[in-house]
Amino acid sequence: MKKVTVIGAGTMGHGLALVHAIGGCDVNLFDINSTVLDRARQLIASACATLVRAGVHQQHEVDAAQARITLCHELADAVADADLIVEAVVEKADVKRTVFSDISAVAPAKSIIASNTSYLDVFPLLPDGLGVRTLIAHWYTPPYIVDLVDIAPGPETDPEHIQAVRALYQGFGKAPLVFEKLIQGYIANRLQSALNLECLRMIDEGWVGAEDIDFSIRHGLVERLAVLGHMRKMDYTGLEMARNALASRVYTPPTPTGGSVTLDRLVESGRTGVMSGAGHYDYGDVPAEKLLETRDLKLLEMKKAIQDIEGKQR
Repeated sequence: MKKVTVIGAGTMGHGLALVHAIGGCDVNLFDINSTVLDRARQLIASACATLVRAGVHQQHEVDAAQARITLCHELADAVADADLIVEAVVEKADVKRTVFSDISAVAPAKSIIASNTSYLDVFPLLPDGLGVRTLIAHWYTPPYIVDLVDIAPGPETDPEHIQAVRALYQGFGKAPLVFEKLIQGYIANRLQSALNLECLRMIDEGWVGAEDIDFSIRHGLVERLAVLGHMRKMDYTGLEMARNALASRVYTPPTPTGGSVTLDRLVESGRTGVMSGAGHYDYGDVPAEKLLETRDLKLLEMKKAIQDIEGKQR
């Protein structure tokens, strides 16, 4: 699969275009919003500069990758000769349903369609005839650094397409995890969702602040999880202790309610995250590209440290 189309150039889309281009594919990046599409080019360039600065790639490699990315303003042009179409639009069922319908109308019959959906079961949203060549390939941000890719079939997906996409991403040096069937939220997202419920409940109730939660995670969880994972960490703690902890738990875990007063307050005030300059934290006038660069450099240092540790354990 050498020709790839990414539909949606936002938070995930620009990174997906880059990771496929670094992998050697010719990439068409499409978005209906020209402003988002233009911003994507800036974000891609900034990410490339970070990868060079970290020593992950050389300048000529990222220059070649960027040259393989074409910005497209028309869907029909973007998918005209695509071997793989990556859907990375907003996580709303009605939007995805429309996009899949549009893809079905203009994409060549050879194209495999991979949805980057985080939680939705997209297969009921597909028009007739598209299910056999549609699967889920879910990435984590930033995809050009984080290696996990969740791959899952729908009820009609041709198994050969699953294996082809898995082989493609293994060739990129990524870590695809293939599910026998769709588990909505996969593994990592379900765990993140449970963590989000606990964190937001504690903030909503006024018990702690965002800084306290991050302090506890960084100083209490990160090192052990990075080295051991969670289930192996449980083995090291001792399963009897884990069983006793479950039996003696004296609080009721939060249940999904469909909302959070903390998130509602932040979003309604325009504090939507780093792209807006503020979220749980205030990022001042620091450009989003600089914030992402700092994050990426730290992630790359952590990734290398973990790889070094794993090498010593073998």
